Amino acid sequence: MCDYFVKADPILYESRSRTLRIHGVLTSIRLENMVWDVLAEMALSEGRTTNGLIVQFHDEIMTQRNEVPNFTSFLRVTCMRYLRRNIEESKSVARKPATVGTTVVALQARTQ
Repeated sequence: MCDYFVKADPILYESRSRTLRIHGVLTSIRLENMVWDVLAEMALSEGRTTNGLIVQFHDEIMTQRNEVPNFTSFLRVTCMRYLRRNIEESKSVARKPATVGTTVVALQARTQ
C-alpha cells in the first residue's frame, strides 16, 4: 500500500504560494500543488474562480467561528472532506438497486 503513496509525483506535494485579496487585504497562501488542484476542481464545480471560492470559505468560517487560527489547514481539510464525500457518493450510487422501468431479461440455460 505504501508504494502507491511513496511513488507519487513530487510536484503534487511541492508547495506553491498564491496571493489573493480577501476583502481588500492582500493575503498570501502557501499550499501543496495537489491542494490547489482540488480547490480548482471544487471552484469549477461551483462555477466560481479558485480565489472566489477561497474568499467564500473564509467568509463562511468567520461567520461560523469568528476566527480562523490556521486557514491553510482548514483549506487542506476541506479538500480532503470534498474528496471523501465524492468517494462516498460514488459508492452509494454504485449500491443503488435498479430503478423502476428497468427491463430484466431471463436467459435460457444452454444444454450440451
